[in-house]
Amino acid sequence: MLQAAEARSADKSPKPSRSTGLGRVIIAVYGILALAATVRGVYQILSKFDEAPVAYTLSLISGLIYLLATFSLSSAKPKAWLLSLWAVSIELVGVIVVGILSLTHPEIFAHPSVWSGFGQGYGYIPLVLPIVGLWWLYRNRSERHA
Repeated sequence: MLQAAEARSADKSPKPSRSTGLGRVIIAVYGILALAATVRGVYQILSKFDEAPVAYTLSLISGLIYLLATFSLSSAKPKAWLLSLWAVSIELVGVIVVGILSLTHPEIFAHPSVWSGFGQGYGYIPLVLPIVGLWWLYRNRSERHA
């Protein structure tokens, strides 16, 4: 009976934050991608938008999604987990859809975007990161989201 009580009290101990350990690395990578993609998108839109408007707009959109993911993943607020789930899921869908379209319809992407070729220009990190991020979110969900 004592062991059962100890097991119950051990289960009620607070879970580590999503922003510790591997979570900190994931957040850092999202932050780097957010900075790189947002700056790239803004520069491309301001300097040569007419050359490849779809690709440059997608670069900026991806940067904004990375910013949202970075801040929501690092937040402990109650709705942050759900916002992180949406941001990372949208990123995964975006990189897959844009990756496919950039291979099947290269004329749309006169110049590459962050997600072109499944993130080839960024070492495929845009493809791998949301998979790791979704796994991390699943692993660190609260009972309310289970």
